[in-house]
Amino acid sequence: MADPSRPILARTIDQARAAVGDGWHILRTRGPSQIQFWFIALTIGVAAGFAALGFRQAIDGLQAWLYGTGDVQHLHTYAEHLAWYWILLIPILGGLIVGLILHHFTPDGRVRAVADVIEGAAMSDGRVEKREGLASVAASLITLGTGGSSGREGPVVHMAGVISTWISNRIRADGITGRDLLGCAVAAAVSASFNAPIAGALFALEVVLRHFAVHAFAPIVIASVAGTVISRLNYGDVTEFVLATPGSLQFYVELPAFLILGLICGLIAVLLMRGIFLAEDVGNRVQDRLRLPRWLRPGISGALLGAMAIFFPHIIGVGYETTSLALSGAFPLREAILFALVKAVAVSITFGGRMGGGVFSPSLMVGALSGLAFGLVATGLLPDVSGTHTLYAFAGMGAVAAAVLGAPISTTMIVFELTGDWQIGIAVMASVSLSTALASRLVDRSFFLTQLERRGIHLAAGPQAYLLAMLRAGAVMRPVSDPRCAEEGPCREMVEQGLCIEASATLEAAMPIFDRAEVDFVPVILRAEGEEAEILGALYQIDALKAYNRALAATAAEEHS
Repeated sequence: MADPSRPILARTIDQARAAVGDGWHILRTRGPSQIQFWFIALTIGVAAGFAALGFRQAIDGLQAWLYGTGDVQHLHTYAEHLAWYWILLIPILGGLIVGLILHHFTPDGRVRAVADVIEGAAMSDGRVEKREGLASVAASLITLGTGGSSGREGPVVHMAGVISTWISNRIRADGITGRDLLGCAVAAAVSASFNAPIAGALFALEVVLRHFAVHAFAPIVIASVAGTVISRLNYGDVTEFVLATPGSLQFYVELPAFLILGLICGLIAVLLMRGIFLAEDVGNRVQDRLRLPRWLRPGISGALLGAMAIFFPHIIGVGYETTSLALSGAFPLREAILFALVKAVAVSITFGGRMGGGVFSPSLMVGALSGLAFGLVATGLLPDVSGTHTLYAFAGMGAVAAAVLGAPISTTMIVFELTGDWQIGIAVMASVSLSTALASRLVDRSFFLTQLERRGIHLAAGPQAYLLAMLRAGAVMRPVSDPRCAEEGPCREMVEQGLCIEASATLEAAMPIFDRAEVDFVPVILRAEGEEAEILGALYQIDALKAYNRALAATAAEEHS
């Protein structure tokens, strides 16, 4: 019983402290459904927004310090007047630092980015790697600050995933809650990074969660708005790109040209993605053949980038200055084509050398340059029935980026929000729709899903393909103590014939055995080196199918709730 002699203020503080303690206990033991889940979304949104803002400012500060410029928005113009040896040296030093960071803090020397966040959402209850993620953020910061040719959205998205993972672990969130929190963090980070609240929310739903469930929409929007507010408090309500002249579409007559542009941009996006994957494969072969230490690989990539930047400084960093110039029509046809090719090569070298960063911003630049080149040709051939060539740059920017991300909805919105021009939506949507449709047939849906497919993670085909890889034989089997389990004699005979499966194997490996051997069950074993295999139980086909069906039903319930 409270002591009536104590001051009222002291008793109030004690009661508040007890209430907070009870709320935290409920949050940890019962999950966020017992309290205001939207408050958690808001908190994550603020945290992810500040993280994205800090990352962007850190890149600007590092570039300003290394290149000696006070205006990093015009870094490429300033770099044209720097000494060639300085342009060459900065990326080399940056690459060596990146290599050392990834060598010591990741098991495979690989940067974590958007693809790993998508994998975490689908297969790890909304969790991502924390130690490797923080190392990747540091590596990407060094990459972008020292002349690497990539974007900032990849590390920002994974950094947001680290924040949501920490909170999910603290509150012991289940899979649905963990994925929702991950979506909140990603939405806030993208919104804060690009000042694009609508696109941030749609990106989280379309690209990361890959569904538009109603239960996830409200908290993700709240977090996205919070991230945008953080950005606008610092930078103001300004767009990333400012168009010199407003676009105008000569409606019916000119629309077929944007459909053709969409097909061309789809092919360009495929070439960009395949160029990156080819560079990664070549880098792997060269590293293996020459037996290079993995920490040296980003340094070699930095040397190649530095050599290119001496002649083409526009490849340095995110490249928004060149993108803005393309949107304003500042380049002639020859330079637009040349700069697009050089940027694509530089991006491939950056990723092939296992440096950090994302692919979205480079795809914007390649798309704007490609669209400008197409527009110059189109308006030159039919000047009387065409709008401005900058309108084609605008549409090309969205078309290439949408095809690379495999996200036509969120990319269309982010292009609108980056420019603030909403009057030419038909042209952009026409180009985006065809570019995405074409590119998705030539790769595994998107750049990120193709990355995962190359690692043997089959998310592109949907839950029916990857859920089998999430279920372990040891978790579904009937143990030997179960009276319904097969007797040891028949199991031992099957093991001697090689017809068995390890307990750690997944149903993805088990299901083909049932079809090939035409059996109802296979023994599940634990094999120790130099010892006879221990029979732990038997995996029955009917049990595997039931487990698979339950997983499919749970996924469908989440996506339609």
